[in-house]
Parts: sequence; C-alpha cells; structure tokens
Amino acid sequence: MTPPDIPSATADAPQAATPAAPATGGCPVAHGAGGAEPAPLLLGGDRFQSDPIGLYRDLRRDHGPVAPVVLPGKLPAWLVIGYRELHQVTSDPVLYSRDSDLWNQWDRVPENWPLLPMIGKQESILYTVGERHRRRAAVMEGGLEAVEAHELRATTERLADSLIDDFCGSGEADVIADYAMMLPALVLFQLFGLPESEGRGLAHAINDMINGGERALAGQQHIRECVGRMVAGLHVHPRDHVTSRMLRLSGHLPGEDQAVITDEFSAVEIIQDVLVMVVAGHQPTADWIGNTLRLMLTDTRFAASLFGGRHSIAEAMNEVLWEDTPSQNIAGRWATRDTHIGGRRIREGDLLILSFAGANYDPLVRTDQSALTGGNNAFFSFGHGEHRCPFPAREIAEIVARTAIEVILDRLPDIDLAVAAEELTRRPSPWLRGLTKLPVSFTPVRAG
Repeated sequence: MTPPDIPSATADAPQAATPAAPATGGCPVAHGAGGAEPAPLLLGGDRFQSDPIGLYRDLRRDHGPVAPVVLPGKLPAWLVIGYRELHQVTSDPVLYSRDSDLWNQWDRVPENWPLLPMIGKQESILYTVGERHRRRAAVMEGGLEAVEAHELRATTERLADSLIDDFCGSGEADVIADYAMMLPALVLFQLFGLPESEGRGLAHAINDMINGGERALAGQQHIRECVGRMVAGLHVHPRDHVTSRMLRLSGHLPGEDQAVITDEFSAVEIIQDVLVMVVAGHQPTADWIGNTLRLMLTDTRFAASLFGGRHSIAEAMNEVLWEDTPSQNIAGRWATRDTHIGGRRIREGDLLILSFAGANYDPLVRTDQSALTGGNNAFFSFGHGEHRCPFPAREIAEIVARTAIEVILDRLPDIDLAVAAEELTRRPSPWLRGLTKLPVSFTPVRAG
C-alpha cells in the first residue's frame, strides 16, 4: 500500500468550485450569490457516522474543499475535505506544520479538554518536525522492520483462534467486542512486549482515548503507565521485540546487533512513540476488520465468494479504505504563516484537520461515483507525506486485518449477520469510523 498520488482520473476532471469569499477563524462569511454561508459544523456530530457521504457532499457544496468546523468548547478549525487540497497540505510540512505549539487557540483550551489526547502538546513523534522527526522516524521504522511477516501471521492466527474458541460453541457472537476490538491489541502487545494479561484493559483504554469522551484522559494515562512499566522492566529483564530494538537504536539498551541511529531521544520520548504506535495500530486495524466483515456480510457482490475466495477479501479490504475508512479525520496541521488554500484565508496558527474520508469521496477523483476496488490504492487512509503511516506499520496492519478475516471465515464458514443491516450503528468518534456492534450467528463448532 503506497502513499496516495493523484489518480490519473483527475487529469481531465473539472476544477472544484471554491467559495466566493474567504473565511477567517472558522466563522461564517458571505458565500456567493446564495447569501450567508451556513454556520460551521460541530466536528463529531451524528452525520459523521450515520451519513458521511451526504455530509461531505453537503460540506463541499456549502463551503468548498476547505470547510470551517467547530471543536468542543467552540474552538474553530478547518476541515480539509478536498483531495487536491489534502495532498497539498500533507506535501508541505514547512507551511503546514505538525508542531501543535503553533495553535493560536491554546489560551482557550481547558486543562480537561477531552480532545487533548488527540490534539494536545506531546513529546511523541506525531508533533516532532524537521530533521529531528526524520531521525526519530528512523528509530521507529528500524524497530518495526525487524517484524517477520510469517511470524506475524502465525501469531495473529494463534491469537485469533484463541478468541474464536471463546465463543464458537455458542452459535452467536458480537464480532466487534469479542474479536475485532481485541485481536489487533493482543498482537501488538506481543510485538511491543506489553503483557498479554493486560490486553483487555488496554484495549478499552485505547477506545476511551480515541472516542474523546469523559474517559479520554484517563485512558491515555492508563496506556502511558503500562508502557512506562514495560520499558523500565527491560533494563532488568531484556527481551527482543519492537520496543527493545527501538531502545537499542536510540542508545538506551546495550546490543551489538544494531547500530545506534541516534542517542538524542529520551526514554520518555520512546515511551510516547510506543504509545503512538500501539494506539494507531490497534483501533484503525480493529475498525478495518469490522468494517470489512460488515461489507462482506451485507453486500451481495461479496456473498458469492464469501466462503472461499481469498481475492474477495482483498477487494473488500481495499474498498473499505476508500468507502468506509477507519481513519476518518486526523488532527492535524498548523499554519506557520498566513496563507490561502481552497479559496480560504488561513491565519498563522490555525488548525487544519485532515479529512481522509472527505478526500476519498471527492468527486474530482470519483467522477462516476462508483466503488473503487481492484487494487486502486490512491486513498488517503494511511496519510501522505513526511508524517504518513510508516510503510512497515501499514504492512503489519494489513497482515493482521487480512489474517483476522480469513481465520474467522475459515472457522465459521456459515457466519451470517444476526440483525438487519440498517440496525448497525457507529461509534460516536470524530476521528475513527467503526461499528459499535456486529452481531452474527453461525453453526456452533467445537473449540480448537
């Protein structure tokens, strides 16, 4: 899965209409002949989950490719929903920085703001820029590159079988709570050296953090403390996994098997980066599994080959990254100076939220509005540019997700949706798009 490039289909596509007048600070402005522009949308409202296609269509009609939005606490931001505009923002880390210190709204942010885990000032790689970010990314990728694909698949199969053993004799299950929301976390704990015994608690903490509710800060703290204990224990009981390799590469653990890339990063920074990779690796992968199984259980295009065609699984997974991407909106980028994009005047320090889902639905790249399958991977689901998801991490996510789907279809060959498709609901997260439940039924089978 490569970083997104402008698909060739855009070459002859008409240019998107831009607003007649720029906006400032996310406030409504006069907008063309129709009069006043509609008020900014609250990020995370119901339509982000219930009607994303219609929502992004309406946002593009009312505001253009860069739409004003409001975050909890009435904090203004920009939602970049245009494919070209998102490509432009992610390709220019100098003008559109990842340094959250630049935000011009910090004096209005309360200490208990629920979005702090996703937007706040942190020591992680997410908010590091320039050469320091590139060296830090080298440590991260160096740790991930040592993961062997066949070992990862075997680990995923073993853990998937163990989870399925817990419910396969009952003839029914919630694929989200019983399977998808557990498996990626358990696999990642193995890769990074986190205790498998704490798996369920950590998975719930990750969900709390990402959903941005009242438990978001507590969830973030729980994960940080667990990772911190694990890193501290490595100095007493060294083990070989992604975290220990990162610590060796950054000079915190001895080892002749790997050259030290840099010794400038503290153990606290390594802990933050492990936290980032576990969170970023678990929840989107869990939603990728859940959203793909939903598609395969509800769409007749996949029903014919559901119980045997491995090609259909690959197509379904690819289509989900276009149509139902787990990474819906990502915060963010901050303008380093006054600028213009998508017909908007962006002030220095303004926050731009990257709408991967909005860009994937852009009619400039979806001229016939048909489903994009068959290997077209120019989606934005893994980001783009200097701060995109590292390639080894994308490979890990794909192996885990595909193996998870293959194993459950092999173990439960007559699995079927246990409720009407329209009864399925989505989690109320402004960032990630996933199901609250996916009830299924099947013929009971013996464990093991």
